[in-house]
Amino acid sequence: MREKVVLSARLSAVASMVSMGNRVCDVGCDHGFVPIYLVQQGISPQVLAMDVNEGPLEQAREHIRAYDLASYIKTRLSDGLKAYQEGEADSLICAGMGGRLMMQILCENEDKTSSFGELILQPQSDIELFRCFLRKQGYQLVEENMIEEDGKYYPMMKVVKQERRCETVPCGESTEAAWHQRMEDRYGPLLLQKKHPVLYRYLEREKRICEQILGQLQMQGLEDKKRSSRYEEITEQLQDCIKVLAEMA
Repeated sequence: MREKVVLSARLSAVASMVSMGNRVCDVGCDHGFVPIYLVQQGISPQVLAMDVNEGPLEQAREHIRAYDLASYIKTRLSDGLKAYQEGEADSLICAGMGGRLMMQILCENEDKTSSFGELILQPQSDIELFRCFLRKQGYQLVEENMIEEDGKYYPMMKVVKQERRCETVPCGESTEAAWHQRMEDRYGPLLLQKKHPVLYRYLEREKRICEQILGQLQMQGLEDKKRSSRYEEITEQLQDCIKVLAEMA
């Protein structure tokens, strides 16, 4: 067997969320390094690596054979979870794709999604929308992490399905409770609760970006809210950042 796979900080953090001993289904496995890592580290006894594209899946097969792990890792061409059979795995990994696509995958195969004991999810975009979706679909966050790698920030989460969907603050409310819920959807309730240092750095960066944009708009004479909805939007984002940073301090 070749030397052990070394994952990027992002993928290593994703893999570390898998419960020890769980069988794993990796949707969008790309080149197969996360499944290889999970088996090599003794985290998972069996992994199903799936991808919608034959090219990356064939590369995954080559890597799996090279590491002599074909008896532990099976590959399957699949659009999302369509080729997955309930009961084949305990944990679902879905990482490195857009939040809207991830929502589509989970919704199109709701029975299959609900059959997993845990979901490890790392959306690349629409993070606030995705967290709101999970909350409304009755998923409970049990673990969150955020990684900074090459100047980019990657939030990730482990969720489990609840028997009942949790109650939420009605949309459109402007109460303090509604604001906190929006901030939790935007930044992650467990990350906020733990005062996660990477989230703190991310918020500081967002604050600087908002201040720079407002300065540019002021130079263009667009600070009048009636003339620039963009100015109003960025001002609100800046105020949110300042308030959240103050609460985390």
